Amino acid sequence: MVNLVSLNKVTTPQAAFICRDIQLDDAALASLQTELTPVAYLHELLAQQFYPDAVRFLARALPKREAVWWACLSARSVLSPDTPPVQLKAIETAEQWVFKPLEAHRRLAELAAQAAEYNNPGAWAAMAAFWSEGSMAPADVPVVPPADNLTGKAVAGAVMLAAVLQQPELAQDKYQFFLQQGIDIANGGNGRLWQVGIAN
Repeated sequence: MVNLVSLNKVTTPQAAFICRDIQLDDAALASLQTELTPVAYLHELLAQQFYPDAVRFLARALPKREAVWWACLSARSVLSPDTPPVQLKAIETAEQWVFKPLEAHRRLAELAAQAAEYNNPGAWAAMAAFWSEGSMAPADVPVVPPADNLTGKAVAGAVMLAAVLQQPELAQDKYQFFLQQGIDIANGGNGRLWQVGIAN
C-alpha cells in the first residue's frame, strides 16, 4: 500500500493543470475534477490502483531534476550482472546531470541514451535529463527547445519499463514501490527506499 500524505515539491495547485499535456486512461480521467489538488488526485489514482496513470501524473508533477532522479532510481533497481555497460552509462550520465545540471552533462546524457538504444529504463532516464532544458538541436544551430512535458514522459517511460522488465508478474508490487520512492522525493527525501525482492 502506497503511503501518501503530501507532495511538498509539487507547486502546481490543481491536478487538472498537470494533466493538461499527459496521456491518461479514460478511467483515470473520469476521476479528475477541476478543483482536485495534486495530492487528492494522486490519492484517487492509487486508491483505484491506476498505477501507470499515477506514474505518468507524478512524473509530470515533479520538478524536473527530482523527476530525473526518480527515473535513475527505478533504472538502477533493474540492473544485473548481465546489464550492458551502455545502459549503466546512461544511468550514470543522467545522475551526473541531476548532481550538476550543466549543459555539458545534458549533452552527454543525450549521447548515452542514443548508445543505450532507448529500449531500457536507463536510456529513458538519460533522455529525461536531455529534454529537461536547453535545445534539442545540435549546439551550433538555432535553438529548438523541448516541449515542457517531454521530461515527464521520459521519466514515466523509465519507471514503467522498470516495473515490467523483469518478473512482470510482480509489476503491481514494483509500481507501488516506485511510486513510494517518487512520493518520498516529492517530499524532499532522496527516494532511497528499500524493499526485499524489488529494489535495493
